[in-house]
Amino acid sequence: MDYVSTRGRAPVLPFDDVLLAGLARDGGLYVPAAWPAFSAADWRAMAGLEYAALAARVMTPFVADTIESGRLETIARDAYAGFDAPDVAPLIDLGDGLWLMELFHGPTLAFKDYALQLVGRLFDEVLAHRGERITIVGATSGDTGSAAIEACRDRANLDIFILHPKGRVSDVQRRQMTTVDAENVHNIAIDGSFDDCQDLVKAMFNDTAFRDRLHLSAVNSINWGRVAAQIVYYVKAAVAVGAPERPVAFAVPTGNFGNVFAGYAAHRCGLPVAKLVVGSNRNDILPRFFGSARMALADVVPTLSPSMDIQVSSNFERLLFELYDRDGDAVTAMMTRLRAERAFVVEPERWRRALALFDAVGFDDAATTAEMAAFHGKTGRLVDPHTAIGLAAARACRGDPDTPMVVLATAHPAKFPDAVQAATGVRPKLPERLADLMDRRERVTELTADVEVVKDFVAAHATAARQAA
Repeated sequence: MDYVSTRGRAPVLPFDDVLLAGLARDGGLYVPAAWPAFSAADWRAMAGLEYAALAARVMTPFVADTIESGRLETIARDAYAGFDAPDVAPLIDLGDGLWLMELFHGPTLAFKDYALQLVGRLFDEVLAHRGERITIVGATSGDTGSAAIEACRDRANLDIFILHPKGRVSDVQRRQMTTVDAENVHNIAIDGSFDDCQDLVKAMFNDTAFRDRLHLSAVNSINWGRVAAQIVYYVKAAVAVGAPERPVAFAVPTGNFGNVFAGYAAHRCGLPVAKLVVGSNRNDILPRFFGSARMALADVVPTLSPSMDIQVSSNFERLLFELYDRDGDAVTAMMTRLRAERAFVVEPERWRRALALFDAVGFDDAATTAEMAAFHGKTGRLVDPHTAIGLAAARACRGDPDTPMVVLATAHPAKFPDAVQAATGVRPKLPERLADLMDRRERVTELTADVEVVKDFVAAHATAARQAA
């Protein structure tokens, strides 16, 4: 399968090159040149498959001609072997057609593990075959960083540098990154917001000489490999609750639009998705867009759900590319306008096309806390603030009661113990393997949000830079 950039001016690449490139050289994001098509019979055949086999089946068209399907399944089995739920992504029946899919049974207790444990191994596979080394740089609003570090720690052919906004992630999220004792892992706390971190990463990629000298790659959801691996749990949930015989809706807490775009990708592959509901916090750029057709930046507001404290939703560019019939010039013009004028407007007909599949709603901290308390009171279960927003969004945008609605539970409640305790009176405990997390030594470097400062640090510590010197 070939991949094209959302801005239309980067080389067309196969999967292995896209995996290592991350961001396209024209500043765009890679998407499949054509969406693979699964039939109703294909979906039926996936029902009941164990997670690793399902991952290989779903991802095979996306990695075609790069990794043989049998080898892909072996890699997937290794990736998910350490997850602490027998079926990897448990689906909980909440009644009345509402379901909760627990995506926090991986090593860092967040949904990012489901993609990154696989992507880390795919990096190994491709790099070993090529005899190459890369330098991974990524920005995190909380969960991507720890999942990426866990997936990439101690790997022989890469170094990883993760930028997080200083003081704007939970203590558990921060320590899951900064207490990893591995020579190839580098944590950078940026004095700024997640959007500042994301801008720094994009600036490094857009410096072609720097990018080539250090062999930069990405683990953020700008990397298509991440999105492709996330399609798997949408398929697992859908076929478990009735697809393809009936459509299924999903409620997804999201800030960067990567998680919910994987649901869109599943839809484009033929999965009968009735609705994708975007749940946001006070940083509600996505609900404001779906409510008005206008994408407008605002200041980032710290909330109880820090992984969604985002105003620049990078993966939204992939949806724009589809809404504008894959016109890279149109996408480039809108993204340029967003940077220059902090806003753009999508034409009414294209906006209405988005609304045929998407709905969106935002909740403030008070509503988030109320949902955590109410859900615990009704079910006895604890949920983290992000999942609480997903549950609230599902109820607010339910639609047809006969259509199953699956809420993605994106993080373990123990990643946000203060917020959960304040809402429910119960302090969630970390799994035993992480019980001493708060006592481990931290390794982190604090830097200003200055791209030259960050580039100097990365160049000084990246093995690829030393080899190139």
